[in-house]
Amino acid sequence: MAATGGLMFGYDVGISGGVTSMDDFLIKFFPAVYRKKHADKESNYCKYDSQGLQLFTSSLYLAGLTATFFASYTTRNLGRRLTMLIAGVFFIVGVIFNGAAQNLAMLIVGRILLGCGVGFANQAVPLFLSEIAPTRIRGGLNILFQLNITIGILFANLINYGAAKIHPWGWRLSLSLAGVPAVLLTLGALFVTDTPNSLIERGRLEEGKTVLRKIRGVENVEPEFNEIVEASRIAHEVKHPFRNLLMRRNRPQLVIAVLLQIFQQFTGINAIMFYAPVLFNTLGFNSDASLYSAVITGAVNVLSTLVSVYSVDKVGRRLLLLEAGVQMFLSQALVAVFLGIKVTDNSDNLSNGWAILVVVLICTFISSFAWSWGPLGWLIPSETFPLETRSAGQSVTVCVNLLFTFVIAQSFLSMLCHMKYGIFAFFAGWVIIMSIFVLFLLPETKNVPIEEMTERVWKQHWYWKRFMDDDEQAFNGDTEKNGRISPNGKNGV
Repeated sequence: MAATGGLMFGYDVGISGGVTSMDDFLIKFFPAVYRKKHADKESNYCKYDSQGLQLFTSSLYLAGLTATFFASYTTRNLGRRLTMLIAGVFFIVGVIFNGAAQNLAMLIVGRILLGCGVGFANQAVPLFLSEIAPTRIRGGLNILFQLNITIGILFANLINYGAAKIHPWGWRLSLSLAGVPAVLLTLGALFVTDTPNSLIERGRLEEGKTVLRKIRGVENVEPEFNEIVEASRIAHEVKHPFRNLLMRRNRPQLVIAVLLQIFQQFTGINAIMFYAPVLFNTLGFNSDASLYSAVITGAVNVLSTLVSVYSVDKVGRRLLLLEAGVQMFLSQALVAVFLGIKVTDNSDNLSNGWAILVVVLICTFISSFAWSWGPLGWLIPSETFPLETRSAGQSVTVCVNLLFTFVIAQSFLSMLCHMKYGIFAFFAGWVIIMSIFVLFLLPETKNVPIEEMTERVWKQHWYWKRFMDDDEQAFNGDTEKNGRISPNGKNGV
């Protein structure tokens, strides 16, 4: 139920590309783009180059970026469950504005409200899933969030395919049906319990123990309960979690969380997912074919994410990321080469054989992303931060993700216009950089309990262990400054 926050996020990602390729939508809100789409034969790559059109997509992520700072407070002080409920309310109100939009201002307000929902949901849901899951299946359970994102994208593509044939209000149907996942998340937040970690962190110890017994299915939960209580005690020593994030002992988690979000966006995945119908249309597919191709890529996305659900806790995080790096690089490099040869500025259509080849290569790229950088970009940060900085760390993670999602969403169509097929080579270059980072600097975290990450992961890593050497000294100094010294003088369990 909690993971349906991903369903709403995915639907928002997938719906915008299809809607912005619909003529009825363009005539009402972006007539200049409509005229360019049908009259401009000068450059096939520049049909949709419009800052206003890109703002329709990117405004959601800019709003989400802002909302995540408020979501950090509610997640820490009011709980994960209530934060998800707030997200659901934002989603519902945003859907109403979008479905009933009469002008561009109303449309953008709706997108901003949806963005606030994204900020709150992306803050709370991954934390909720990581904290409530047993260690042995934490990876798979957390990836339910990403699986729901991919299902949301697929549903959005299917709905766009049908709604494009309904004139002149098909785009309203596409935007309004976002209300279904919005209601699901809201109901889910009403029915689920909060996590034991969150309850204990807020002083509700007995309730936390009761919930822990319920979700573990056993009566004896004392060892895990005591670990959470100790972690919570340490968390309460920290009065400024965002400032604490910058301390030396938290630097490995912070650097990895930030870089994973930047790298995730510079794979180019959201450029393809936001604008799949627009992209295929630009490459010479007709309108129906472009929407149909977007449905195919959406289906591949869902099926490939299932691979990650079943493999992430068996083969580990690093192997999935490294294998995907090779696959993503080869597929994007080949797309760049083929488009460079076959799609000129004013070509009208790819031949059927070349069109199928481009779709296959893009599907190959999407499949590798879906079982690696997609889910693991959310999973790894949510399981590596200690409790005292977990909400703040997740807030930074979401913030950086949405910032770079905004950058890509706001610039992709312009980059496509100016870089043409080179845009795929640009993203392929980034894949090489991120794969080198994973190879040397990303530790393996599979099957490690969350509260034991410091001892079993960071202090064992060839590079990051140097930031753990003064762990005890740094923590004692921090508590002494606040007039409090922990009873055992140690940071960690």
